[in-house]
Amino acid sequence: MTTAPTPARPAEPPFRVPRDRADLHRFLQAALTLEHLTIPPYLTAMYTLRPGTNRAAFQVIRGVVVEEMLHMTLVANVLNAVGGEPKVAHSRFVTPYPARLPYSRDHITVALRHFGPDALRTFLLVERPAAIARPPGHPSVASDTGWTSVGQFYRTIATGLAELTDRLGEHALFTGDPARQVGPSDFYNSGGEVFPVTGLDSALTALRVITEQGEGADHSVYDSDDRVFGEQRRPGHYFRFNEILQQRRYGPYDTPATGPNGPPLDVSWEDAHPIDPAGTLADYPPDSEVREAADRFDETYARLLCTLETAYTGEPVVLRDSVPAMLELRDLAEWICRNPHPDPARRALGLHAAPTYEITDAHFARAWSTLLS
Repeated sequence: MTTAPTPARPAEPPFRVPRDRADLHRFLQAALTLEHLTIPPYLTAMYTLRPGTNRAAFQVIRGVVVEEMLHMTLVANVLNAVGGEPKVAHSRFVTPYPARLPYSRDHITVALRHFGPDALRTFLLVERPAAIARPPGHPSVASDTGWTSVGQFYRTIATGLAELTDRLGEHALFTGDPARQVGPSDFYNSGGEVFPVTGLDSALTALRVITEQGEGADHSVYDSDDRVFGEQRRPGHYFRFNEILQQRRYGPYDTPATGPNGPPLDVSWEDAHPIDPAGTLADYPPDSEVREAADRFDETYARLLCTLETAYTGEPVVLRDSVPAMLELRDLAEWICRNPHPDPARRALGLHAAPTYEITDAHFARAWSTLLS
């Protein structure tokens, strides 16, 4: 495999229902970017937790990250099914933080923050259900003003899929190589099942799973994993994060309007290493151990994305090879976050170091070289 040139970041087109195959590919690639953009902030909150503390919150965030990886894979399956090519292993894909969510009407800014109320409030803005995000009468499919919920974003794509299928015919639209589909035997963890996308029904199911794991199903607190996969239902991502913020679980009869009224959830906000959300790699002295570890973190993250792209573009079985990279990322990140910030002024404020996710073309070149050696 040769390393392709880094594609330029495309300008966002007007946010509307995809009108043709190229439109559909563009929107699905944007969906990949959107799903991935949430992962570094969620990981940052998780990695900044002091070891042995906030175990319930740690498990909640970890579970959401696993499902975001599932969502990326399902989007890649849909994109492959309609003849596209998922691209995740290049420096333009890893959006610099603080970042703006693509197509969002409200221009939501997402920064890398330590575990705490500010991080959780940002997560709620990202994951907010359509019923909470938009006023009564607001359309479920967005216009060119942008989406007000991730669910609205995916319903816009689903509408385009259905309309293009009607116009072109299912066989003419779903022309992708079935060998590129990632199946349940290739995915390494739970968080719902990965399944091949073979036509309109399975494509719409994939988008439904992504939407309902994030915002809940049928205006409820809970997802639809019990109906789709036969698994135990759980609160959607929005509601899991809200449980942490409110320090209380949702009960079986709670609704989005009632808030959580179940058992208390033990949260200790002080048991996290505070970090600078505007921090960059340049803040760490070039010869410091922290700078070296942060650079290794970035290269390992690049290797993870290279593995994902390899899996999404013809070798699904290698998806299981991403597990060692994720464990290495965890160990590096936890070590970095335990270190007081090397800058004296930031250290005086009690801030710690943290990975900055500044993944460059050089990181990807070395990662591809490692994978191909």
